Amino acid sequence: MALKTWTGAHTRHRLMYHLVWIPKCRTRVLQGRLAFRLRHFIYEGCKVNGWWVEEVKVLPDHVHVMIQLYPSETVSEVVQKLKGGTSYLLRKEFPEISEFIWGDRFWAEGYYAETIGTQNVSALKKYIRENEGSIPQRKGTTRGPGL
Repeated sequence: MALKTWTGAHTRHRLMYHLVWIPKCRTRVLQGRLAFRLRHFIYEGCKVNGWWVEEVKVLPDHVHVMIQLYPSETVSEVVQKLKGGTSYLLRKEFPEISEFIWGDRFWAEGYYAETIGTQNVSALKKYIRENEGSIPQRKGTTRGPGL
């Protein structure tokens, strides 16, 4: 299913995207069991919606997802579903994160998205797999617990 052309009633398509988003206030809470569960929730959400996840990497302060979507769905709708669903489930399963994430939102507003051409797929997969560092932060950024 991955990296193949999908067909619809009157379409043929292979729409791949690289998505990145961060927790609110850039806190470094995506660690340990929380990171493991987040990864699971992303895969489950994609399975339920019929999206193909080629690669996922959860780092302490951001998430990378390489995903194939249908042309009937917008990137903003997909990100909204992924962020909204995972926020709800993580806050429910890990109530202790409310001490580090104020309010009713777990994720910061916005996201990064780019399309992926055929030639860039393997390079991007390698980047996501090997990326161990976090996106540079401003000095004095709040750090969360090692959940």
